Amino acid sequence: MPKRASRSPLSHLPIIKALASDKRLLILHYLKEPTKHFPKQVDGDLVEDGVCADFIREKLGVSAATATQHLKVLAAAKLIRAKRIKQWTFFKRCDDVIASLQHLSDEL
Repeated sequence: MPKRASRSPLSHLPIIKALASDKRLLILHYLKEPTKHFPKQVDGDLVEDGVCADFIREKLGVSAATATQHLKVLAAAKLIRAKRIKQWTFFKRCDDVIASLQHLSDEL
C-alpha cells in the first residue's frame, strides 16, 4: 500500500483552531442532528439546506457578531458550509471533512 504524502502540521491549523472552542464544538454537535436541536424554518430545509444563522445564535445565547465569528472560523476550516436563501444564510456540517479528521493524528 503506498504511503500518503506527508503534510505540514501547519496545514491543520484552521481545523485545530476551529475545534479549540466550546461554542464551535457545540455548533458542530447541534448541526449533526438539526431537526433535534432547531425549530422548523420558514425558508430552507434543516437537513438539506442547513440551519439559519439566527437559530444558531439563539441556541448559543451569543450576539450576532460573536455567532458570525464562530461560523466564519468553522467555514474557513471547511467543517461547515454556508448557503444563501433569500436574505438568510444557512449552515450545514461538512460530514465528509469531519470524517477525514480521524487521520489527523497520523499526520502530526
